[in-house]
Amino acid sequence: MAKGRADPDGKPMVQLMGIVRVFGGGEGAVRALGGIDLDVWSGDFVAVMGASGSGKSTCMNIIGCLDRPTAGTYLFNGIDVGTLGADQLAILRRHGIGFVFQGFNLLARTTALENVELPLIYQRVPKHERRVRAMEALDLVGLSHRASHVPNELSGGQQQRVAIARALVTRPSLVVADEPTGNLDSATSREVMELLVRLNREQMITFVMVTHEEDMAAYAGRIVVFRDGHITRDSLTEGATDV
Repeated sequence: MAKGRADPDGKPMVQLMGIVRVFGGGEGAVRALGGIDLDVWSGDFVAVMGASGSGKSTCMNIIGCLDRPTAGTYLFNGIDVGTLGADQLAILRRHGIGFVFQGFNLLARTTALENVELPLIYQRVPKHERRVRAMEALDLVGLSHRASHVPNELSGGQQQRVAIARALVTRPSLVVADEPTGNLDSATSREVMELLVRLNREQMITFVMVTHEEDMAAYAGRIVVFRDGHITRDSLTEGATDV
């Protein structure tokens, strides 16, 4: 199994061990994941690929604590996620994991700054601190000068940058990105991927990204391929650093 930058304690950030996910029951049961093992290390940039129905999205939902496995063990920073109740899972998602989606999911009548602030409101962060941290996140993605603009005043690439800033503002351990370039043209897709690579390398932000595009996956340091509920490839790319 490919391994990225080692954590100080020598343990992966994400450990999936024998993860099984079955939907439905009886003769209609669908085995989406057939007992997979996967480690994600701090500082990794992992691209997850596979055909529709391969299990990649199911795996991502489990990593993001949006779904629970039918069997197996998931450790996130050493915490056994399977032992957590619904409220504890919500806290883990809110504080430990950032999400970036294909659709930007920005509030239409809300400025870029206010969109980025939203997760901090749920964390009950004081208003002044929210503003400071949101501006810092926008600066990380090169959009502090557009803080007062609403989404329809921004290009698609800029809207996705705002969405990335929103994912980063809570300072999560992990960012899960689901087809982050799916709604963008080729040139803008490259710009967004270059941004993610820079954030990964300079800020040591850990990314797990689902993509069906091989040229986008090539930006990652590591590629994991799913097929029929199993991992068929887990390898470092030519662009991987600190192997």
